[in-house]
Amino acid sequence: MNYRHLYHAGNFADVFKHLSLILLVESLQRKPKPFCYLETHAGKGLYDLHSVESQKTKEFHSGITKLWSLRSVTAVPEVVTTYLSLVRHWNSSRELRIYPGSPCLVKMLLREADRMLLYELHPQEVQELQQVFLKDKQVVIHHENGYQALKACLPPLERRGLVLIDPSFETPTEFDDVLTGLKYAYQRWQTGIYVLWYPIKARSEVLRFHRHLSTLGMEKILVAELCLYPDDIASRLNGAGLVILNPPWQFKEQLESLLPWLRRQFTGGEGGKEEVRWLVK
Repeated sequence: MNYRHLYHAGNFADVFKHLSLILLVESLQRKPKPFCYLETHAGKGLYDLHSVESQKTKEFHSGITKLWSLRSVTAVPEVVTTYLSLVRHWNSSRELRIYPGSPCLVKMLLREADRMLLYELHPQEVQELQQVFLKDKQVVIHHENGYQALKACLPPLERRGLVLIDPSFETPTEFDDVLTGLKYAYQRWQTGIYVLWYPIKARSEVLRFHRHLSTLGMEKILVAELCLYPDDIASRLNGAGLVILNPPWQFKEQLESLLPWLRRQFTGGEGGKEEVRWLVK
């Protein structure tokens, strides 16, 4: 499995992650005080779904394509309507071609006083990311390992904000690296909202990750998972999960309402499962 995000942009896991980010950003906007958004693995910002890489896997057909043609206001959750309007902003016609990554989606939601810090290690991707946000003073881009951001940038000056940790999981040690980075970040800034994305392939690996996470001394950890397939085949992406540390009020209930609807769109109502639960409360 090639983990460079261009192969997977707009798939069901991306849609799940991006809808959750929109809900979290909207929760931060309920207070007038500015906040900081930090992303440790930002990618290139925009993805061409007509590219050779995207067309090779066509994973976007399992995600954004399923929602692209939705028009009914009454049947579509409000956050999905917001999400689709943001995606359509990057497409000049009814044809879906450009898919915005997390930085572009969140940037469109930021207020004037809010701030964005983006970290990306891949040389080509960071160059393309810099072009997307050229001369945008609200966005600061670092060509560095994203885990260093958890040491260098926390707590942010605003003392409010959201951190997205979304690694490629290319190496066998990635789950351990995430735990180390998250533990260090929490020691520096215990009141921030942290979101960690992870793939669901082998369930045993996920259970081990959850066990270790629950021993780190963090007080509020929510786990949300969306699976389209049984999680018994380790060679495929069966589903995706989010760990949300310090989730805002009513966020759990929002996901409990959203995920069943989302799974039905992706599977046609056949198969799959979703779960939202407290790992630590």
